Amino acid sequence: MRALWLVYAIVSLVDLTLTCLYLSPELEANPIASWIWSKFGYLGIISFKFLVLFCLVYPICRLVMKKAVVFTLLMLLAITPSVISAEEIKGALAPYLQSISVTIKADRGQGSGVLVTREMIGLDGKPVKVNFVWTAAHVISRLRKTRTVIDTKTGQSKTLVEFRDAEIVQEIVENGRRVGEKKMFASVIKYSGADEGQDLALLMVRKLGITDASAVFYDTENDIVPIGTEVFHVGSLHGQFGANSMTNGIMSQIGRVLNIGSSGGGVVFDQTTVNAFPGSSGGGVFIAGDSEETKPYRGQYCGMIVRGSGETFNLIVPVRRMRSWAKVSGCEWAIKNDPKITPPLSEIYRPGWIIEDTGGVWNAKASQVRKNGFHFWLRDRSKIVPSILTPDVKGIKSETYIEIIPK
Repeated sequence: MRALWLVYAIVSLVDLTLTCLYLSPELEANPIASWIWSKFGYLGIISFKFLVLFCLVYPICRLVMKKAVVFTLLMLLAITPSVISAEEIKGALAPYLQSISVTIKADRGQGSGVLVTREMIGLDGKPVKVNFVWTAAHVISRLRKTRTVIDTKTGQSKTLVEFRDAEIVQEIVENGRRVGEKKMFASVIKYSGADEGQDLALLMVRKLGITDASAVFYDTENDIVPIGTEVFHVGSLHGQFGANSMTNGIMSQIGRVLNIGSSGGGVVFDQTTVNAFPGSSGGGVFIAGDSEETKPYRGQYCGMIVRGSGETFNLIVPVRRMRSWAKVSGCEWAIKNDPKITPPLSEIYRPGWIIEDTGGVWNAKASQVRKNGFHFWLRDRSKIVPSILTPDVKGIKSETYIEIIPK
């Protein structure tokens, strides 16, 4: 800025010299300069030019320079990405991940689920928030019932497949302690069985608009999470007693293939080291975002825990497989939040809505799964409400009874 002022000063001196040499007061275009020149002569006009230069232009230049510096600093602060520590990320992320995580109770089984919220056109034609829950099919498999009926038109018998409602539970924590819970019924609207399909299920909460919270799904060119990426799991470890438990680990391998199914190609899973126990099934695995490379994907859902062989050796249904199945089964909108593909609520209620995906012809045997080492569904079957009362000498009274379901 000082250099610009010096340039202005030189130009002003040249202008003053040319003015004195070739102009007269009558020809001066500036009326103030013309009046001063006519009253005080050359000394007056020279004094006027210097006063303008040093008392007006120079202070203005300094002021502009200071404001420019301040403005520049503000702009730099605005555009410079803030550096957030891993601890800050975890602190900010935990409440969000817990807000979208629920416990699912289905008959005697308990598992985990993740909330997805979509705005749809309601049955009355007005926009409404509808809440859905992604979970593992084996968590709610006991809600599936079949019955044989006689077709009154043909007289032939046919088998109907029906699903009873699941119950979703979300804990309420205040001032550092559990103060209650919210319970809602949820109907099964999409189902792909664990033995015959993808082990995926989508539930719809019957009460409309219980929350605005919603999972955001990992979405890249190939949807593959790099090995070594830090991830979190939030789920109901050991059922309701361990609801909203948060564990961490890494994506330890991708593309694990279990030799199940009759297609010959097997089924693809990714592997993580997050701590998972019975009750974790159906729970989400999320990008931690504690590095510059993963920060844009912080908190995004990258897979669903379904199988385990040890606390930190578990398999997830990767989001890329969920997305592929969702496209085929007509519920891509529950992965991709796009109003263009989101159906009205009446579409889900229509009589022809297909719930169950029978998948291909699968011939997996229990021995095949055991041979691969993933012996257990991570589903909790609790017979008694858990308590932290001191156990007696013969065992723990009122404790959760965990029955690991062998395949």
